[in-house]
Amino acid sequence: MSRQSLEIRFGQHLTLTPALQQSIKLLQLSTLDLEAEVARALDENPLLEPDTAASAQAEPPHQVEQLQAQEAPRAQAEYASGGSKINRDDEQSERPEAACAVTLRDHLLTQLHTTRVSARDAALVELLIDDLSDDGFLESSLPEIHALLDESLDVDLDELQTALRLLQSFDPPGIGARDLGECLWLQLQHIKSDQATASKPAIVSLAQSICREHLPILASGNMGKLKDLLGCEAHDLQQAHACILALNPRPASPWTKPPAEYAVPDVIVRKTRQGWQPTLNEAVIPRLRINEIYAQALGSPRGSEHTAMHGQLQEARWLIRNVAQRFETILRVSVAIVAHQQAYFTKGWGALRPLTLREIAAELGLHESTVSRATTQKFMLTPFGTVELKRFFGAGLATEGGEATSSTAVQTRIRDLIQKEDRHCPLSDGQLADLLDGEGITIARRTVAKYRELLRIPTASLRKSQAQAQASTRP
Repeated sequence: MSRQSLEIRFGQHLTLTPALQQSIKLLQLSTLDLEAEVARALDENPLLEPDTAASAQAEPPHQVEQLQAQEAPRAQAEYASGGSKINRDDEQSERPEAACAVTLRDHLLTQLHTTRVSARDAALVELLIDDLSDDGFLESSLPEIHALLDESLDVDLDELQTALRLLQSFDPPGIGARDLGECLWLQLQHIKSDQATASKPAIVSLAQSICREHLPILASGNMGKLKDLLGCEAHDLQQAHACILALNPRPASPWTKPPAEYAVPDVIVRKTRQGWQPTLNEAVIPRLRINEIYAQALGSPRGSEHTAMHGQLQEARWLIRNVAQRFETILRVSVAIVAHQQAYFTKGWGALRPLTLREIAAELGLHESTVSRATTQKFMLTPFGTVELKRFFGAGLATEGGEATSSTAVQTRIRDLIQKEDRHCPLSDGQLADLLDGEGITIARRTVAKYRELLRIPTASLRKSQAQAQASTRP
């Protein structure tokens, strides 16, 4: 039979107090999210108010914009080559001037109202318009749409098919397609029917056959197999390929482009006599203070009837202290990053050195997760643009001299080699690895392929076929 007994044990454990939880939350927020969080606190807490006197002394936002205009253009092309995404739609299509005021649905309904159709057919076309995705494709199949209709309407699939054909005749060409192949085929059909643009109907017909039956083979870049299947000449196939490349795979993109998002820098790096030095962007630091009138009216919390108000006073003090601590931590981490990456601010991405979160954490006496939170969605204004702090970290690759270079620098070098290659005889991943090895950078072919994919650069065979297709379109 067991006996019950009492004993005392000593132990330690970490408790996340509300103040510590708030500190962690504020540190991982972006500048815009922090602004929203502070605005919410100001609305809910009457004891917290903005410090207008301190805000007036902060650096105005337009000064930051002027600094961006002075420093960033110096190497915008190099910054873009570091991994920024270039949308193909932005190069091939321009947004209509009225797109911000007229939606795609309004654009299609305007065409529908000018078409002589019955009210029943117009209702079916409007139903299909409501099923379009942001890219302009039909999200559901016709049988799925038919199954959702009320049986009392007595609508059959043939009527839906007729309504879809009417929708697909509207502008922009390719709207209402059920897949990419049909979307491209519809655009080619529009070109074929337009006598002013269809100078080579045979080439357009060949391009339609590719989109209908052999689009996966074209995407793989196996032009030899595609030529055998179509039984055509290589020159005609190149012209058909060029015709397809000129099409828009997202016909609704001019009406559905999201608004541009701007990165607000938390830290600004300036060149001084001591080298490159980071400073906080004063324009984004919230200036807060306690409402002294309310705080004095509350008096002592002991025996007070306003317990809830005293709790709000404590929360206001926590918020002010944690906001200040957030920016202090970001600045400490930024100073350490700039100290390690001095060469980047002079030479660009090719001079970026290997750096890990663990190194910065050990140097500053912080936890690795704290450094991660302090660099995620936090931006630094540099001579090469506004850069997220995370981009300064990367693994290292060995060189012949015993030193190490960062993966970002290697990616930049790969992009430079591809930009300088012979477009009609592009470099393979193995050849790129050999060239890098000749420069003292030891790297495997599969690593080159991984970096090339991260840079969104197609394979050598696809680059060659694109060059041939573009050359065939030149007079």
